[in-house]
Amino acid sequence: MNDKITNSILASLTADAYALGAHWVYDEEQLSNLPINWETLNDAQSMWHDGKKSGDFTHYGDQTLFLLEYMSEKKEFNKDDFYEFWSQKMKNYGGYIDGATRNALENMGTESADLSICGHIAPLLLHVKSQDEFLKRVKDFTSITHNSPLAQTASQFFAELFYASLEGKDIQKTIEGLKPKYPSLSTWIDEGMSSKDKDTSESIRGFGPACGIDGGFSGVIHLLCLGDDFKEVMIKNSKAGGDSSARGMVVAMILGTRDEFKMVYEWLNNINTIEKINTYIQRLK
Repeated sequence: MNDKITNSILASLTADAYALGAHWVYDEEQLSNLPINWETLNDAQSMWHDGKKSGDFTHYGDQTLFLLEYMSEKKEFNKDDFYEFWSQKMKNYGGYIDGATRNALENMGTESADLSICGHIAPLLLHVKSQDEFLKRVKDFTSITHNSPLAQTASQFFAELFYASLEGKDIQKTIEGLKPKYPSLSTWIDEGMSSKDKDTSESIRGFGPACGIDGGFSGVIHLLCLGDDFKEVMIKNSKAGGDSSARGMVVAMILGTRDEFKMVYEWLNNINTIEKINTYIQRLK
């Protein structure tokens, strides 16, 4: 398995574990007074993650781990088969059940337009032979819980950007190059790129720090334009509040493809399921 793919998977999961502490805290005063250490992993402070401790994932990381487990067993992706696997996992899940998940458990193909699905896709790159195969997997995977036109478009955009970065192409140049292919996203691309020299918290809060692609997409582009310092970008992202995990996981999986990527091992090694993660990755080698 390509080391860059491994890095991307681990980076996205690490981003989620780091984001847990301040995830879904929106109030600026509350954010500035949270009893957490921004340099490390923290217990969840939001009521939506009650009981989650330092080293745990949000429900986004947990669901990405389920996908990694599935891929480590099957070494291929089949939408219907994965849906059955995922459904069983979620029916016994003790964490937060978001609307997209709840609806998809009743009927596969619900139309959420939340950003989070775009950050779950790194394991789908395992054992693919071409970009087209990867994009097909992403489309099928997205259709299970986020089958809205906007979520499909955004997930395809980030999948193409992810694949291009894996091939060593420049992130910002690729974003610009993809813009004509995705006209419905062009305004958000421009907003994100033009804000790269501005304060991250102000920029993200201006775009909208909540769960939707409308707002969250520009935040991801802004973060991707800040450079390759994984730790610094993740801290700035979390300090902006809101759905920091959704933004962070997308950014992390792409930064993880870079030759200069530096993992924050203090964070990675303190993930509570790190042994399980390593077992799944070893199966894939």
